[in-house]
Amino acid sequence: MKIMWKLVLSLLVVVAVTPLLHADDVLLKNAYQQRLSDIQLRGSGELIKLLPQDNVGSRHQKFILKLNSGQTLLISHNIDLAPKIESIKIGDWVEFYGEYEWNSQGGVVHWTHRDPDGRHAHGWLKHKGKKYQ
Repeated sequence: MKIMWKLVLSLLVVVAVTPLLHADDVLLKNAYQQRLSDIQLRGSGELIKLLPQDNVGSRHQKFILKLNSGQTLLISHNIDLAPKIESIKIGDWVEFYGEYEWNSQGGVVHWTHRDPDGRHAHGWLKHKGKKYQ
């Protein structure tokens, strides 16, 4: 019985110190490791870096998220087709649904907006309870 309690206690310690990973983090990690692209995925992460707005061609708001898994992800949000997140700042939590493209830094998610032609899955970003699409 004493051994059983030690096992239970050690499992509780492992669970308590292990970062919470969501199924979406596992899918994104798998997509990165296998160098997959053109995959519609959902996830969330902490904003760790705001990048300059891309104004070449369609305008894009860009920032980097860090997932619970530790993987980083570039978000490229088309602000000609969806509203810009004006109040976003470092440390904010952002949820996303869009198309994942592999790159060596962790990947890019784009198509975080509605498709005006209706040929692509509609994507979105969610920040502080508000959906941007």
